[in-house]
Amino acid sequence: MTSAWALAAIALVCVTTSAIGLLGLRFTRGTSDFYVAGRTVTPWRNASAIGGEYLSAASFLGIAALMYDRGLDTLWLPVGYTVGYLVLLVLVAAPLRRSGAYTLPDFAELRLDSRIARTVCSVFVIGIGSLYLIPQLQGAGLVLRHVTGWPQWVGTVVVAALVAFNVALAGMRSITLVQAVQYWLKLTALVVPAFVMLAVWFRDGRPAAVADSTWWDPLTSTGNAGSLYGTYSVLLALCLGSMGLPHVVVRFYTNPTGREARRTTVAVLALLGAFYVWPPVYGWLGRVYLSPSAAGERDTMVLRLPESVVSTGVAQALGAMLAAGAFAAFLSTSSGLLMAVSGVLDQDIARPLQRRLRPSLQPSRSFRAAVLLAILVPFAVAVLGGTFGISLVVGYAFAIASATFAPLLLLGVWWRGLSRKGALAGVLVGGLGTSISAAVMLARPDLVSGTVRQLLVDPAAWATPLAVFVMVVVSLMTPGSIPASTARTLTRLHVPEAVALGDPNADPNADARADSEREGHAAGH
Repeated sequence: MTSAWALAAIALVCVTTSAIGLLGLRFTRGTSDFYVAGRTVTPWRNASAIGGEYLSAASFLGIAALMYDRGLDTLWLPVGYTVGYLVLLVLVAAPLRRSGAYTLPDFAELRLDSRIARTVCSVFVIGIGSLYLIPQLQGAGLVLRHVTGWPQWVGTVVVAALVAFNVALAGMRSITLVQAVQYWLKLTALVVPAFVMLAVWFRDGRPAAVADSTWWDPLTSTGNAGSLYGTYSVLLALCLGSMGLPHVVVRFYTNPTGREARRTTVAVLALLGAFYVWPPVYGWLGRVYLSPSAAGERDTMVLRLPESVVSTGVAQALGAMLAAGAFAAFLSTSSGLLMAVSGVLDQDIARPLQRRLRPSLQPSRSFRAAVLLAILVPFAVAVLGGTFGISLVVGYAFAIASATFAPLLLLGVWWRGLSRKGALAGVLVGGLGTSISAAVMLARPDLVSGTVRQLLVDPAAWATPLAVFVMVVVSLMTPGSIPASTARTLTRLHVPEAVALGDPNADPNADARADSEREGHAAGH
């Protein structure tokens, strides 16, 4: 049934997103503004933007849907999502910022002094970003179909067009403002309805949740080996995958210094903790007020819940808030993903072609062409492909990131013995293993069963350690391929900016010079 309130709320979110994106255009001047917002984003604003893009459809709708479907054994999911940033804070946030890179492939080339490493990382950035984009676009279609009854492709088209417009308009400057605002919009849209429905739950005498054989309590159930393996595998993917997600990592390049990057990560932990309290509340209330439903309806459980808890008028208002929050989640996460994928396509494909064919064109032209190219494949899959579970697809994106970029970043930042061949071998082994698992289970899940199926459903537990093992062993076997610039690069990553001013091996002006060189090359000089 069409809800005028929900449709109006979604329209307001879309208009606000466009207006803020236009505001960002006023401050965009050069390449650095497009890619890293001039490296001037303050910690709390950056933390809000990270929260805006990280809290995707899987967080806003998927976690509550999983808890509604499977019970308390999914309560650790919000913990895993948040712990990933603690790992980022301790191990890589500041070194990543000091690297001066624009993208993950930039970092790979800097650390390994290898164009081949850059190319391989570019392929995986595009793959992870595109895979993560698909459920965002499909989720938007589900939400709009739920509140209007329109075909699912309509919501997909709206989000794809709006996100492409904002990213192409002003790059990172634009989406930083958009995502920071959308975090607070999402938090408000989730908290207010939850308080209202909890008040009704207390008024109704605090009824118990409806349980069935699949909805068990991990505190009393012994479970089974398969579910225990799956739990640890997903936790590993969430904890390590966060540092390998291209749209997350690129945000740390926007802080002025490594110290500011660490402060940003601390703020992110607080913001994520404030948000992740609430999805489990929706999952619990769903078991109280909704009957178990078909798999195709699980992802809309959060949107359907107010209708069963409160009166019609209040339900429409709360449903409108939730629909607006869900759409904000799709828009903000899609913006970050599209920015990360577009940056790689521009740096490695569009910009080199422009310099060769039309060197007089402005750099922003190639970036905007890359944006259109980056949105094309995910959009086509979202419209023409089948509907996948939001949490399932996002889980595979985390698993691939965990088995590729997490080992590369950890060993690249902390181990001087990492060689080019070792890094490439580890990334390829981990990436291909998780990618093949995702391809099989998303395309033909009927082909496998038993233990093999469990390993393919949750590949992070074996693929990530395997990638690390391969990186270490191959690096020890090929010491001749350790980059000659390793000592200088590690000094740059680990020496704080204030100390680097007196360190002859460090270059505190490297970021500014690198930005100028990129702009000069882009202009054909």
